[in-house]
Amino acid sequence: MNSFSRPFFGSNIQFCKALFAIVLGLACVETVYAAIPSPDRVGNDGAGAYATGHYRNLFVEQGHTELEVSAKIEAAYQQLFHGNPQTQAVYFAAGKNANGPLAYLTDWANHDARTEGMSYGMMISVQLNHKAEFDALWNWAMTYMYISDPNHPSYGYFSWSCKTDGTPNEETAAPDGEEYFVMALYFASARWGNGKGIYDYKSQADALLTTMRHRKVMSGPTKFGPRTVGSEVDETHKMIRFVPGVDRGDFTDPSYHLPAFYELWARWGPVEDRKFWAEAAEASRDFFPKTTNPMTGLAPNYANWDGTPKTTRSNQSSIFSYDSWRTASNWSVDWSWWRKAPQEQELSDRIQTFFSEQGLDKYGDQYTLDGKEVAARHSTGLVATNAVASLAATNPHAKDFVATLWNTPVPSGEQRYYDGMLYLMSMMHLSGQFRIWAPR
Repeated sequence: MNSFSRPFFGSNIQFCKALFAIVLGLACVETVYAAIPSPDRVGNDGAGAYATGHYRNLFVEQGHTELEVSAKIEAAYQQLFHGNPQTQAVYFAAGKNANGPLAYLTDWANHDARTEGMSYGMMISVQLNHKAEFDALWNWAMTYMYISDPNHPSYGYFSWSCKTDGTPNEETAAPDGEEYFVMALYFASARWGNGKGIYDYKSQADALLTTMRHRKVMSGPTKFGPRTVGSEVDETHKMIRFVPGVDRGDFTDPSYHLPAFYELWARWGPVEDRKFWAEAAEASRDFFPKTTNPMTGLAPNYANWDGTPKTTRSNQSSIFSYDSWRTASNWSVDWSWWRKAPQEQELSDRIQTFFSEQGLDKYGDQYTLDGKEVAARHSTGLVATNAVASLAATNPHAKDFVATLWNTPVPSGEQRYYDGMLYLMSMMHLSGQFRIWAPR
């Protein structure tokens, strides 16, 4: 991430349009029962939203109305997806092909499209019921990012970064993109039903999830040199890899651990792999306390399988940095949906206590794991994910993190991609608008 532009809230016109749409019933905010799980349950369903169908709205708990909350989220969506293309939007239409409209979601600061952002955009779109945007993003990903050559070492995966004209910047995968692609596709299947070809969402999700676990090791040339690429999971530890390019080092990224998703794959994914994903959910829950500092609750960007920080050539690898922001959000959403791991509450209390002590309006966005500030920028993306920790937290500071996010403007300017995606998804998590869409 590069220089930072201080964000501002979108125009009054956008806000009013969003409010008007909601009043007319066009925002499609679904009732809670839409997310009640299907009967095909396995094992212990926990006591969270999967079992109850209830999602907390922490903004309403603090006195805001449902209409006010929905209008704020819709305004953020409109700004980030359809706002000013030079200062606000990260979503861009890119013509059509035989499968229909195309669109990409770009990291404005780095002028590329990443599987991380493309899959986040799809997840946001299915949660907020924007099917046209979902399909256009998926079509672009399949057209330009998907590696279909069976002789390519990354066959079956997606190039993690491409130029906005579709030219790859690398021909290997980053598994967080595949994880969010799979989950968004399953939700789309449940919410909208399956279409044909690339829009047969469930078949696409099943195939990708199978590839993530079972892709054999393959070596061969790419445009960027030779690569050796295997599966996206480590079978022994039952954890997600940082990259499937095993020649690049075999370790994990704590922010890629998504036990809330794995539980659903253990119910809806290919039958032969369901036991593995149930075990992966438990492995990630056990991993979170190991990889976070026992005093600060901070996780490293990269970690060894035992949770210890992984040092690489990147000077951010073993500290709390940009990837790390998401880790607390991941365990807190897991608590919200499943309530199976009480240690997740302790972790949220710990990290919120640390950041509260740094000052809610001024803490930096990179730290050593024991709490020494490395970079002083006060980032909206971290403000957002720290607020999501309130879904699991029991400490008295939790409400302050929620209020701080509520009062934070929608990101704009150069840094609006990562900050903006985390801002919008965090607003959705805290309002109960990021839900499990179960097959019926």
